[in-house]
Amino acid sequence: VLDQRFGSSAVLGGLCAIAVTLNEHREIVQLAPMQSLGFGERDGKISDRVRAITDAMSSGKFGAAASAQVIQDMWEKWVFLASLAASTCSMRAAVGHILAAPGGKDFILGILDECSAVAAAEGHSPTGPFFERARGMLTAEGSQLTASMFRDIKAGARVEADHIIGDLIARGEAAKVPVLKLRIVYTHLKTYENQRG
Repeated sequence: VLDQRFGSSAVLGGLCAIAVTLNEHREIVQLAPMQSLGFGERDGKISDRVRAITDAMSSGKFGAAASAQVIQDMWEKWVFLASLAASTCSMRAAVGHILAAPGGKDFILGILDECSAVAAAEGHSPTGPFFERARGMLTAEGSQLTASMFRDIKAGARVEADHIIGDLIARGEAAKVPVLKLRIVYTHLKTYENQRG
């Protein structure tokens, strides 16, 4: 959409990571001292405008960094986010509680495998360090980690079912990648949306 509106040469890639939620007063609450902002040219070049953005963001103290592989970074974030959201939303629990249940680890890793397979079919297979880090976070016993989408469900708020899970399913089906677990999760999320009205 942005490419069509502004032209592809005007659009950078970017991603951010932050653990936040809204409290009962609708104030933003940061859940962990972690925040980062990545950005870059989608062709991998470090351009003058990327350097200028890096300079402007350097004093922000929120982990801003230029990337020469921003599309890969975006795909890897999507794989992790979708895996975490699919797992915690469908089981309505934190990672540690899912892992403690029979079949919980297999379920989470099955979701991670499906998301990774879709990324690979799109030419962005998750890399070794990323995949090991993601796998470690998703299999940490006792972890209280949840996705923001799960916290939205608990609050009765809107969710990003179509954006995070539905789009992965569409891409997977187009590439003939099996996404059976993701389809179940998507049905679960759309059922929630239907109940919410």
